Amino acid sequence: MKIEWGSTRGNCAGTSRRDFLKVGTLAGLGLTLPELIRHREAAAAAGRKPANVIFLFLDGGPSHLETFDMKPDAPAEIRGEFKPIETNVKGIRICEHLPKTAKVMNLFSVLRSVSHNDSNHGAGNHFMTTGQPTPIPVGCGSSVSYHPAMGAFAAHERQAPHGLPGYVTLGGSMRSGGPNFLGAAHGPLVVDGYPASDAFRVKDVSLPSGVDQARLDARRGLLSQLDKLQRVAELPNDPARSLDSYSAKAYDLVTSPAAKAAFDMKREDEKLRETYGRRSHIGQQLLLSRRLVEAGVPWVSIHWGGWDHHFNLFNDMKRMLPELDTAFSALLTDLNQRGLLENTLVLVLGEMGRTPKINAGPGRDHWGPAMSIAVAGAGVPGGTIIGETAPDGSVPDARPLTPQDLACTIFHKMGIDYRKEFHNELGRPIQMVSGGEVIRELG
Repeated sequence: MKIEWGSTRGNCAGTSRRDFLKVGTLAGLGLTLPELIRHREAAAAAGRKPANVIFLFLDGGPSHLETFDMKPDAPAEIRGEFKPIETNVKGIRICEHLPKTAKVMNLFSVLRSVSHNDSNHGAGNHFMTTGQPTPIPVGCGSSVSYHPAMGAFAAHERQAPHGLPGYVTLGGSMRSGGPNFLGAAHGPLVVDGYPASDAFRVKDVSLPSGVDQARLDARRGLLSQLDKLQRVAELPNDPARSLDSYSAKAYDLVTSPAAKAAFDMKREDEKLRETYGRRSHIGQQLLLSRRLVEAGVPWVSIHWGGWDHHFNLFNDMKRMLPELDTAFSALLTDLNQRGLLENTLVLVLGEMGRTPKINAGPGRDHWGPAMSIAVAGAGVPGGTIIGETAPDGSVPDARPLTPQDLACTIFHKMGIDYRKEFHNELGRPIQMVSGGEVIRELG
């Protein structure tokens, strides 16, 4: 049965949320309404294990109109070449080039009404990976980090076990994936290699050639003695302190049997690897991400570029969508069969959607005002469509959502207080997420 959520944020009496927020205290508890809601959320989450996150980022901005929000009744210049197909949830249809994903629609939900106004790669990327807009205009080619990435906050707030990293990025660095004022110790372990290769090896999880454990311990001892020498400046935010912490984590990682095991793709059954796409880089990266969250890594980002389809949209999507289809459906099935889906939050998104009208490329241009995001696991109800866009896919028509709403929801699912306050290098207070609210339809 298809479930759609399209309610507005007001109430039937016409009273706005702002009116309710003016209530000073509730039931003598001395709590404002937002505080009471957060207390209730914390209580509800107390009985649920905090989720780990797999964050599949389709860099460039995938077209919502060619994936999860098709408009088959729109004019040809809007609907495009592809046709929708039925899923295993009655009433929900998605792109014909996602047939395997259609068969696991019962395992995930789609947010069809996420919107922002930063239709450039740099700004949109920052917004969707940090949950915060940039304070200044940012162009297409920029790599910015005005706010820590959500993965960095996850690493700061959630301790990974057995020397494992708290934050891993597969497929190379992300534009706004850094830790900013949280410090280098909470930055990602970036894995550039391709797990599809039989020669895949993560250099930071293995000792260099010619360096055995005894030699490594001797080097660490020497470094410790040198660190006891007085520094030129003993400042609270001394970058060297951050480097010390980073070095300690690197040592734990390279000497951790659990880390070696988690990154060892040869331990996986070949039949399962084939299910993900044995020679598909994205398929094997998603399989590796499953291994990492299973081992206890709180946050794994997967960076997959090439989704900026101003030109040759349909031919490129005919090539790329089947890879996504195979990998994403295999991941959800695998997590579900292992009992991991209930404690793993999976997201598939980019920095923006694409324009309603097809250009001469043929392709679609940047479009922040509307996008679709697939979300699964960690209590998210499957087979659910949340929000909708206008008939041409241009803007939300019901249940408009923001990147801040998404960030609040992610941190909530992870058991992290999304209103926690930090201080940056200048000592100024910074909230983890400014504004937004948990998307309650996601459970």
